Amino acid sequence: MSLSRRQVTSAALAAVPLALAATGTARAAHRRRTLYIAGDSTAAQKYADAAPETGWGTALPFFLHDGLAVANHAVNGRSSKSFIDEGRLDVILDAIRPGDLLVVQFGHNDEKSADPTRYTEPWTTYQDHLRQYLDGARARGARPVLATPVERRKFDADGNAVPTHGDYPASMRALAADEHVALLDIQALSLALWQRLGAEETKKYFNWTATEQDNTHFNPPGAIAVARLVAAALLRRGVLAPRDVRRLDDAVPESWITWPTA
Repeated sequence: MSLSRRQVTSAALAAVPLALAATGTARAAHRRRTLYIAGDSTAAQKYADAAPETGWGTALPFFLHDGLAVANHAVNGRSSKSFIDEGRLDVILDAIRPGDLLVVQFGHNDEKSADPTRYTEPWTTYQDHLRQYLDGARARGARPVLATPVERRKFDADGNAVPTHGDYPASMRALAADEHVALLDIQALSLALWQRLGAEETKKYFNWTATEQDNTHFNPPGAIAVARLVAAALLRRGVLAPRDVRRLDDAVPESWITWPTA
């Protein structure tokens, strides 16, 4: 049976919204994903006046393919609580999109019991605040990932690397299990790395200068080493696919690290 011109035209017009919807879906599927970082000074981007101090978030893009952008929102001195109270999580949640990732690393400043603006208790308020990151990301179709706080450089008299974060890593591990969220155990991985390197060699990874002996913050080699741990853990946990990562076994030159002016 032949169709009239009006029937053909109507059928064509009816197909237009479906075609546009399919095009929009295809574009969304091919949109460049973004990995957001919420964290403290150990991950943050540093500026020229802080060099050679370097956060691991600065080096993370060296281990990710170009199809995965990094938006580093980590800021010096923040805890899981103060980051939220200052509206910094809201900024991320306003920007994050379905398919994106949110890596959350806090603990260093949550431990500061003398500062009520930052302190959280590991088994109660720490977990309560971390859940806000998880819930916010999930509500927007993004995937949250928890990362235990990277370890400081501390050795005992026998040369053993010593953990410094108390119950916070264990609390985060428990929360990740309860919430069925991928966990990057950077505390355990970095502690094992410092142990392998030893007390003297690890000085080359932290911000030790002629005027400062900083056992918390990294220089370029340290930031690169920890970023490598993070990228490898993202792959191992199935958060990223092999096509998303690169250079996990390759040397990364220190000269790739830059410190922009503020």
